[in-house]
Amino acid sequence: MVYLAEFIGTAILTLLGGGVVAGVSLARSKALNGGWIVVTLGWGMAVAMAVYVVGATSGAHINPAVTLGLASIGEFDWALVPGYVLAQLAGAFAGAVLVYLVYLPHWKVTDDPQTKLGVFSTIPAVRNLVTNVLTEVIGTAMLLLGVLGIGSNSGYVSVEGGVDLSGLFTNGLAPLLIGLLVLAIGLSLGGPTGYAINPARDLGPRIAHAVLPIPGKGPSDWGYAWVPVVGPLVGGVIGAWIWQLTGFGG
Repeated sequence: MVYLAEFIGTAILTLLGGGVVAGVSLARSKALNGGWIVVTLGWGMAVAMAVYVVGATSGAHINPAVTLGLASIGEFDWALVPGYVLAQLAGAFAGAVLVYLVYLPHWKVTDDPQTKLGVFSTIPAVRNLVTNVLTEVIGTAMLLLGVLGIGSNSGYVSVEGGVDLSGLFTNGLAPLLIGLLVLAIGLSLGGPTGYAINPARDLGPRIAHAVLPIPGKGPSDWGYAWVPVVGPLVGGVIGAWIWQLTGFGG
């Protein structure tokens, strides 16, 4: 059940996240030229909705960097890591296929192959692999710090002689706060690389781009594909260990 939840959660993430990129990018879309604010808000809400749907079942990692980061500090069972990662990759692929189907008429009328690839995968604004990796490391470390911080503050606070509603608000709002965290990362750190901060979110859709019959799609840029995989995995572990070593979680 947890693997199914990770599959569905990552599919939701990719459907809504890739969908907003398609909406602002593909020719004759009603959202065409919506801009970066629309993209980052769409991705943030995509994460929030995915966490709301599957969080109670699997913890809604929906990201191999989160899974690996948590496992590295002993907050997640290593035995579950391979299954989680495979489910996340499969879910991201499935979500990308759904985006392809939703925008089916728009691929043919969109001329630029890079625009089509950008719906599925990240493309750096300035191609410098060293700084591109560094950007993904920093962004994903911030993601893990934020996720762990939100989780740490989602408990009940004791109030003598009163009714405590803090748990209701913090637990109910936690997925939305995580979505806002992703929005903040996108607005602040997403400009250089498009902020994958999630290996599944980039690799699964990139595979979909490679195999789907998209008219005039061009190459899938496999020479860059390792950057949004390695950078987030390293950043996830770093962010988790910063949290662990500082003792912020108590």
